[in-house]
Amino acid sequence: MSTLPPSPSESPAIQTARWLLRPIAFMESCRRRYGDAFSVRFLGFERPMVMLSDPEAIRALYTAHEHGLPPGRSIALLPVMGPGSVLLLEGREHLARRKLMLPPFHGERMRSYEATVREVAEREIESWSEDRQFAIHPRMQAVTLEVILHAVFGVTDPARGERLRERLPLLLGETSSPALQFRVLLSRRFRRGDPLESLGKLVSEIDELLLAEIAERRADPAHFEREDILSLLVAARFEDGTQMSDREVRDQLITLLLAGHETTATALAWTFDLLLGHPAALRRLTAEIDAADDEDTYLRAVISESLRLRPVVPLAGRRLASDLHVDGLSLPAGTDVTPAIWLTHTRADLYPEPFAFRPERFLERAPTTYGWIPFGGGVRRCLGAAFAELEMRVVLETVLRRRALSPASSRAERVTRRNITFSPRNGTLLRSKPRNAPAQGAEPDRVLVA
Repeated sequence: MSTLPPSPSESPAIQTARWLLRPIAFMESCRRRYGDAFSVRFLGFERPMVMLSDPEAIRALYTAHEHGLPPGRSIALLPVMGPGSVLLLEGREHLARRKLMLPPFHGERMRSYEATVREVAEREIESWSEDRQFAIHPRMQAVTLEVILHAVFGVTDPARGERLRERLPLLLGETSSPALQFRVLLSRRFRRGDPLESLGKLVSEIDELLLAEIAERRADPAHFEREDILSLLVAARFEDGTQMSDREVRDQLITLLLAGHETTATALAWTFDLLLGHPAALRRLTAEIDAADDEDTYLRAVISESLRLRPVVPLAGRRLASDLHVDGLSLPAGTDVTPAIWLTHTRADLYPEPFAFRPERFLERAPTTYGWIPFGGGVRRCLGAAFAELEMRVVLETVLRRRALSPASSRAERVTRRNITFSPRNGTLLRSKPRNAPAQGAEPDRVLVA
């Protein structure tokens, strides 16, 4: 007999509030009470969401390709991303577009963007005031936005670029607050109004700019020679020789913006936060960067450990198209199921001292396929995962080669929600000096808090 795992006794409204305001504490309390699998009820959803943390259950979920998307993904994303977004399509349409979009994010094509990322990071660093406290998260957002504008959108018109720099952060800011998410869920529950309607004018202004860029690219006979991702999308053809419409290309650009801008900026902010709280790790990483180690061994381990301990996107779920039976768990078709990524990443059986920041653990052994899933898994694994890790390596290397960083607070950041991400509540406050200036004294490792 198929039965869902146990659920907290609170009402859907209370569970939703706990998830929006204290997500890690909420998941931890459920793990303590119910173990590896439990159900939660969110406001506005008819069905519970089952959360899993066992890697074997996650493997079974992700390797069955017939499972679809849970409806929650489209609630806030569809009005902004558009119906052609690769994140929202399913089945053959999703796979066809994924295949079309994959080449720019792998191999030599992806590595050709390294110089762009480094140049953007260097310009950003030049704007930092010496030894003045500032939040690194907004600065990393500025970096990743510029990378999107250059490497993805390929904007060369200065006026259009400035207008996009003004409007895109407004869109990202408007869609990121937990309050908006709560209003969206309330409107879904009571079928009254649309909290996202106010974004219509802003989205239309951005669309006008992007569609003009797309039309200009199609009219340029030399666009085949360009390396930005927009040019590659314009030139790409499906197996039957057709191509994406202007509107669909627009949807993919917005998808790459929302999926690759905020997430990478947040991952970078968390990595700086963790390094600042662990001076020995920061010193070891800086020494490796100074030695110009082409293997970037410790740098890669630092990024892996940061993404383990502070996964940016907490859920990557499916709606079951067939029954799921694994390790005593039996879930019927139609159930909404998701890995609780942070819970998987903090399992003591996978990671001894699971709440400790120890990049060395990734020097000792590679992560298991379904025990380290910051980019999701299966056929819907993040398209830009390799690009995000490349961008993180280049930005971290560029910053630490040129600046000496010190924390502006003795406490680690707490987690807050921004749209679908877990972000640092205060943006990670720090101070920065040129590397030839003396850094402030090292502090002992600080305790991580949720």
